[in-house]
Amino acid sequence: MVAYGMQLPVQSQSTLYAEPWEAEAGPDDLVEIARAADRTGFSYVAVCDHVAIPRRLADAMSTVWYDPVATLAFLAGLTGRVRLLSHVAVVGLRHPLLTAKQYATLDHLSGGRLLLGVGAGHVREEFDALGADFDARGAVLDESIDALRAALGPEEYPEFSGERYSFKELGQRPRPAQPRVPLWVGGSSPAAVRRAALKGDGWLPQGDPRDRLPAQLAKVRALREAAGIDGPFTVGAITEPLYVGEPAWPTGRRTLTGEPQALAESLRAYAAMGVHQIQVRFRSRSVTELIDQMAAFTTDVAPHLD
Repeated sequence: MVAYGMQLPVQSQSTLYAEPWEAEAGPDDLVEIARAADRTGFSYVAVCDHVAIPRRLADAMSTVWYDPVATLAFLAGLTGRVRLLSHVAVVGLRHPLLTAKQYATLDHLSGGRLLLGVGAGHVREEFDALGADFDARGAVLDESIDALRAALGPEEYPEFSGERYSFKELGQRPRPAQPRVPLWVGGSSPAAVRRAALKGDGWLPQGDPRDRLPAQLAKVRALREAAGIDGPFTVGAITEPLYVGEPAWPTGRRTLTGEPQALAESLRAYAAMGVHQIQVRFRSRSVTELIDQMAAFTTDVAPHLD
């Protein structure tokens, strides 16, 4: 069975995907949507990470980006089952011990529901403002992943020694509730695919069209095989925008619409490629319509994804 999750609306409002109604939405709407995901069987809800958006990008990206740790912790206390994904945390903006402290606490408070998605980031001004190295962000991310593996493990006093980061004899409690926090690597560049294959527990493509995914997945498999890496690995995909049923309004030419069986048949192609979880996004004109779409997907589409 292919699992399905969703990036939450409201908490990030890039013009690439935000619906008009989100501009006036707030915490109550976010809670209602997260509770609907919890109730209707979604595997996870996801939150993005940007610290500050430069004016040159604000028209396209907006400046609405909720903090992922604060938002996921808030929603953890109002849900009981759905997992909590950072998609993705730009961990190079922060010291690994700080990231570990925040996310270990989140996992502890949520009863082990964290999925830690990490990525390199792409906004130079954020790095500059925080004193982080934008040009070396790939190498920083590689080392940060190794440091996070140590810092999020079972040891109260984790140890790590790398080129940029080093720590020992520094205790952090509470420890994560999970014995091993799943670490999914985001990105679709050659470097990101390699990083996911060799260092991650899963891969989060950043919008690869479905016709490009088979080649990308072949690279992941080949890299893991060449490195002798065996074990669980979660492959994700972001689907086209969806609308269950026949919309009475223009949803855009890329949107998959139609009867549930037809939608399920289209989405099963992802499983056939080797995808384990899909991230879905619904076109909607209000929070009510979005929740109705989520319920229709769970009831009428999801049972046919196997």
